[in-house]
Amino acid sequence: MKPSKAVLVLCFYMSRVAFAAENHIIALEPASTPPGNISLPVDPSFAGFSIEPSNLFSFTGAAEPNVFTFNLLSNLAGYTGKPPHIRLGGNTQDYIAFQESQKGWKWTDNHLATGHGKSKANSILIGPRFFETANRLPNGTTVTWGLNLAYDQPDYIDQIVATAKQALSRCPNLTITSFEIGNEPDLYSRNGFRTSEWGGKTYTKQWLERAAAVWEQVLKPSGYPSNFFEAGATASTIGTDFRIQDLVGYGIPAPAGNDSATPFLSGWNQHDYYYFIGVSGYPVTLEHLMELQTTEDQFTAWLEQVQQAAQTPYPYALREMGIVGPIGLAGVTDVFGAALWTLNFLLYASSVGVSSVGFHMTDNSNASAWQPVPMYDRPPHVRPLYYGIAAFDQVIGPSCSAQVAQYGNITGLPAGHENFVRAYSVYQQGHLASIVVVNSKTANASSSAHDKLTVQLKLPADLAGQTVFISYLTSPGADASEDTTWNGVSFEHSGDGTPTQGPADDDTRAAKVGDDGTVSFPVRDSEAAVANLGKRIGSDVSAEALSKAASCAAALGDPARPSQSHSSSAPADTDGSTSVAPTVAPTVSDPASSACLLPLSPALIVGVLML
Repeated sequence: MKPSKAVLVLCFYMSRVAFAAENHIIALEPASTPPGNISLPVDPSFAGFSIEPSNLFSFTGAAEPNVFTFNLLSNLAGYTGKPPHIRLGGNTQDYIAFQESQKGWKWTDNHLATGHGKSKANSILIGPRFFETANRLPNGTTVTWGLNLAYDQPDYIDQIVATAKQALSRCPNLTITSFEIGNEPDLYSRNGFRTSEWGGKTYTKQWLERAAAVWEQVLKPSGYPSNFFEAGATASTIGTDFRIQDLVGYGIPAPAGNDSATPFLSGWNQHDYYYFIGVSGYPVTLEHLMELQTTEDQFTAWLEQVQQAAQTPYPYALREMGIVGPIGLAGVTDVFGAALWTLNFLLYASSVGVSSVGFHMTDNSNASAWQPVPMYDRPPHVRPLYYGIAAFDQVIGPSCSAQVAQYGNITGLPAGHENFVRAYSVYQQGHLASIVVVNSKTANASSSAHDKLTVQLKLPADLAGQTVFISYLTSPGADASEDTTWNGVSFEHSGDGTPTQGPADDDTRAAKVGDDGTVSFPVRDSEAAVANLGKRIGSDVSAEALSKAASCAAALGDPARPSQSHSSSAPADTDGSTSVAPTVAPTVSDPASSACLLPLSPALIVGVLML
């Protein structure tokens, strides 16, 4: 005889209690309608990635596409209806020069490099294949493309125009929404790219000159608007005149002129790392990372920049974000604690007004969401951090209307938990939809028992009798590098990045709202829980919903873009072939939109839609 729902629920809670040593009750009473501190609607591509240009071939493939990467990106697109935003940029964007004759599936060293800098600003040569492999990203991926500002030899305008032209003409599969001129110009004096007087004022002058050249020679002839450039791209504005208010004062939002009353500026772009080896000045540990108050403390100066951006008409994006820079730290960024940190940071950033976050990835970094190629004696694999992004994306969903508010008054927290527990309310179409609780109090896999919190929600009385479905971001412990699951799903067991469903019964993750509007659920130390009202999160994702999300996302702030007809025919290579890739990444929202798309596997479709 099939056990009753009540028995399944009881077994579920008993199993979680058995894993717990102590239990404490915390009370949350989220508002039924959006509170005053609610975010703007969150773009479905909000949780994105920043890919170091010198590592692009590792992530997207050389002669053969990297299907592992494309499966992982498609998982996320299946949750929100839109692929993650990709910023193609980093230190090496300021080393790149385009050379038509460079035909290999790799970049090459320029042995005739000239100019300033510890690494010469034209020391990397890329050819048509660089753009071909970028064009494999999932159809419709929005991209911020990094251009070289460091190069200042006499042909610098020709060089930046050539790269911009190649990006737009050779990547018809992508939706390039902006150019980033230069990477971290606030560091140019330190790294030798500029030897004369350098600061925000001179940067603004050089940025405007290059933006004008790209507009006149590339964008305008192809029907693109002038407001196509993100400004800043700073490592830090502390103690500099690269702050947003400084750049505004120097005139960076000035009208483009020459038939355009709009500016070149489309948005503000800054970078941040929670910790940077050799810079931060203190030893970092996993427990320190998981003390979430330290993230808010570290972000103080960046929050001031978000607030300065809010005084302008332009959005603020963290185009390069990392936990530990430059390439992560084993035992900190490659374990489950990083997944909890990531979920919390995405919720926190969206709640305070950040418009997009791009987690920086290199192929050799322990902080990348996945390792795209064999390295460190390991095959390609997913890191726990990826699960934090997947959880956020599924919470936001494909509605194009999700708004986030941080819950500021958590009562009943036991001593020692105050800085480790955060809660957020998520609203869809103006109504309360989900409550997220992140309990990052450190509990390692070696611990025989983990303390837990019981979350008691006080919901509006008209929800009495409804079912609340609880989904968990969980793992054996904060220091575990394997066996993470989100909503019962693993991305690591398939071996190719496609999701596999665990054995948990849906009924065991449900609770009824009482007549008094209360409902309770457990969340142990080093775990996050999402309480979704009325249905299991992700259970109602349809092809129609995903299609609507893809089409409505542009309404959240992207400038108008021209039709793709002008770039449907890419420039021909000298061997007679075009530089459009013969195969490109799969897309969930419209698998028939291009004859060049890789087919979606049945396992991938089922895995995404069953969540």
